[in-house]
Order: sequence, then C-alpha cells, then structure tokens
Amino acid sequence: MPKDGSFPDIPEIFLKPYNAQEHEDRIYAMWEQSGYFNPDNLPGDRTEPFSIVLPPPNVTGTLHIGHAYEDTLQDIIVRYQRMRGKKTLWIPGTDSAAIATQARVEKNIQKAEGKTRHDLGREELVKRVHAFAKESEGTILNQVRKMGASLDWSRYAYTLDEKRNIAVFTAFKRMYDAGLIYRGNRIVNWDPKGQTTISDDEIVYEERDAKLYTFKYSADFPISISTTRPETKVGDTAVAVHPDDERYAQYIGKEYDIMFCEVPLHIKIIADKGVEKDFGTGALGVTPAHSHMDWEIANRHDLPRPQVINEYAKMTVDGPLNGKKVLEAREYVVEWLRAQNLLEKEEMVKQNISTAERTGGIVEPLPKLQWFVDVKKQVEFLDGRVMSLKERMHEAVASGDVRIEPERYERIYFHWIENLRDWCISRQIWFGHRIPVWYPIGNPGGSSGASRDEVRVQVESPGAGWEQDPDVLDTWFSSALWTISTLGWPEETVDLATYHPTSFMSPAYEILPLWVSRMILMSTFHLGQVPFKQVLIHGLVRAKDGHKFSKSRGNGVDPLDMIAQYGADAL
Repeated sequence: MPKDGSFPDIPEIFLKPYNAQEHEDRIYAMWEQSGYFNPDNLPGDRTEPFSIVLPPPNVTGTLHIGHAYEDTLQDIIVRYQRMRGKKTLWIPGTDSAAIATQARVEKNIQKAEGKTRHDLGREELVKRVHAFAKESEGTILNQVRKMGASLDWSRYAYTLDEKRNIAVFTAFKRMYDAGLIYRGNRIVNWDPKGQTTISDDEIVYEERDAKLYTFKYSADFPISISTTRPETKVGDTAVAVHPDDERYAQYIGKEYDIMFCEVPLHIKIIADKGVEKDFGTGALGVTPAHSHMDWEIANRHDLPRPQVINEYAKMTVDGPLNGKKVLEAREYVVEWLRAQNLLEKEEMVKQNISTAERTGGIVEPLPKLQWFVDVKKQVEFLDGRVMSLKERMHEAVASGDVRIEPERYERIYFHWIENLRDWCISRQIWFGHRIPVWYPIGNPGGSSGASRDEVRVQVESPGAGWEQDPDVLDTWFSSALWTISTLGWPEETVDLATYHPTSFMSPAYEILPLWVSRMILMSTFHLGQVPFKQVLIHGLVRAKDGHKFSKSRGNGVDPLDMIAQYGADAL
C-alpha cells in the first residue's frame, strides 16, 4: 500500500465475484479441443493402460444429482491416473433402457392423445420412442459435459447403435449354439398392468398391512396352513412341512382329494427343508405356478403346476371364481371358509408387496413361455475348462480376479450367485433389441410348438414363410456386454487388446447383482476375461424423504440447476 494510504488501481475483473458461467463452458471446450481426453493423443511415452467405462445412463429423461456424484468419483480417478502418466481411457455412453423408455413414451401418448401402443402399431410406436430417446440423449450428453467429465467422446457408444447391435446378436447366437439360451415355460415376474415380464431390479417392495389367514382346506384335512393369499390355494398341489417338524411327521407321504371352494384339489404332504417351521403353522400350501419358492419346491418333488391366475390378474379356474380379479377372489374364498367353519384365525401383519416400478401394478409370479439364459448348464469356456456360468461367476471374485470393495459386498455377491436362477431375457415390449429368432409360419401350435431344429437364429428374415419372435431382449442383456462391446467386440480390435479387462468400476450397491454380476457372466464366457479388476461400491444420493431419486417419482435434482447457481466445481 502506498505511504499516502491510497489503493493501487486493481483490474475490475478481480473486484467482481467469480461467475462460473463465464468460464466453465470455455474451459471445457478448450479441454475437448486439446484432444487429451483421447489416450491416443496424450503426450509422452505412455504404455500402462488404465480404463473405465461410464455406467450408461438411461435415455428416459435427464440426469439427477446421483449421476453427478458417480461421474465425479470416476472423473477424479481418471484424472489422477492420467496425471500419473498412464494411457487412460474413460468411455462415455447411454443405455436405451428399453422397457423404461417405452413406458415413458406410452404414458406421454396416452396423456396427450388418449391412445395405446396397440392403437399406434409397432412401427409407429418404435419410431416415436426412438425420437424421444434421441432428444433425451442430447440433453444427457449436455449435462455430462457441463459437469466437466473428461470422457473420450470419440468413443461414445449407445446400446442400440449398430456396433452394439452386432455385439448383442453375436452374443445371443454364440450362447444359443452352446445351449445356454433356451425357450421354456418357467415362473417369471409378470406385470399385469404393463403386460410384460420384468426383472428383479424393476420391482419396488412396498410395506403394506395385510391379513394372514389360518385355515384348513376341508374339515377332514389334518393340517392347517397360513397365507395372505387364500385365492391362490385353488392352485395348490401339496402341503410342505419341514422334515424335522415332529408335529407333522406322521402325515408325510399321505395324499388327499379335496373339494376346496368348489375346485377339486389333490394334495400331497411332502417334507422339504425350505419350509420355515416357525412361520404360521409351520405348514406351507404349495402353489407351484404362483410363487417362486413354491416353483422350486415343485421342481424338487416333481409336482404338477396348475395355473389359476392369468396375465390380467384374473382367476381361470372353473366354478364361481372364474373371471374374478384376484382381490375379489380373495374376498370370495375368505367368505367361503367362514361359511364352511374352516377359518381358524385372521391377524394383521406387515407384508412387502412386489410392485412394478414403471406402472405401479402388483407383480404376479406366473409361468410363462420365455427365453432364458441357463446358469447351471455345464459348458466349455475358452480356456478349455468345463463349468456352469454360475460357477464361473463365483470363481471370478473368489479367485481375486475381481476385487469388490468394501469387502462386505463380496458376501452379498456370493449370496446372490448361490441363489441364482436362470435369467429371463425376453420382454413383451416393442422397443429394444428384438429377439433374433425366426419360426416357420403355420407351425403346429405356433411359435411355441417350434423345436430348436425348426427355428432360425439370425438378424435378417430367412425369406418367405417365416415370422420373427415378437419379444425384445431384456435391456440388461446389452448392458452386460458393455465393457467388451464398447471396446469393439466381437471384432479383435486394438482397443480390446489394450484396455480390457477394464481397470475399475464404481456402481451403486443396488446394481451389484443385476449388472456387475452379469457383466462378469458375459465377459468370462465370450472373451475368457473378467470385465474389470476392481469394483468400488458406493451408496445412493437420496431425497429428503429417504426415497432414491428416480424419474418415475420426479424427485430428482437436476445437476444443471446446481451448476447454474454454484458452478460445476462447487457441485
């Protein structure tokens, strides 16, 4: 400061508060123009690779603050490894999220035009969904750039672009030829409102009050059972008890013919270790067609599986229940039990109800003819070893080839793998990768009657006289190929040889079993490598009420709003 106490002239720019809007776009444009996000352009002699694929956000709308959190974690690691002199690649991309995106567009069309997808037809609906996805994609990419993510945009990928389409078809064909993909009648999560199967991750469990009913099938039946769904008991084929439960030991192996609510039943008493002795009466009415657990029990004991509820959540049995909605049927059965003096007890309990995230409909476990990936079949891998997909998925982590941190999530992973069922990969929607299977027109019984020898697995039509399977693949099928498809597989590219296995993955804990495990499944089978070396699990950014951010709830915070107010660095 001068001796006279006056202040020197200070440039006005230093007197103004910092305005991020005036600088951040310019800085990011400068970064992109430098080309240094592309590892091929980095200075120096870089030989050690480091790679991450961005978990592709769904093109169902816009990103929320949770995406910003995940992108920031990865960007910090990528920039650090780049500064250390590694040949660092961070691949951007987006996911079609087929079922979620179609549901969003259908909802918009219904609201604006009062039309359903069937009013529009397949071609027109798919066209509109593609247009919506393209617009959403542009918004998302702008958001990611605004956040300053140092992604190599020259390698951008979309799960429905041509290169990924080739990867999906190649994977399907190889797995089909190996006997790992089959069409079969198995129990699935069915959304009656959306009229499609859904995956476990698309289920929201809502705690609700429910009544637990305890009753006997008939006055002469020796065992009481407890259930919250008495309407399904018209589909029972057995009563299961624990083999160590002395209360019921004398009845094991006995069979009974019963008339229950005017529906004839043949019930066998069986012993199964899956029964909880302390729940209800300790006896389980086995409804194979309408419970995942009961389906497995039926498999173990070779029980019949009569279906008594259809795709519209209505009863199909003959008699007074026929055509009733499940809740109406429940009331009818309870009144019938009261009239017959068979109802022993009613009590209120808390129950987790499975609802579809996209539609809010109550999910019905139903047996459906669907496409599955067989996780238990013994198959030869590229290294010549023979094992199941399930065993290989377990080995990848147990051997240390994939490190999951924090360590407690390894236990969660192993528990999920141990209880893994065959993966249902077909969806009854129109947007997405259509199943590349063709059936001869006029085949007895339609496509359901076609054998493996009669179908053709290819992208293009075999010619006149053939019809394609109407279903599309579960969006997780293409997502599971993400680390290899973004690097050029099925071609043997330089990128694939250089950057795979990728170095790091940082997903939220909720998709550890649904995405991380399936990437391990696909990569080990198709490439003989794990997809990544390290998985760092992070938590979720939640709304004030504790719910996770979701587009369907509309509770997400747009990172662009935060950036406009505080700047990307502060975010």
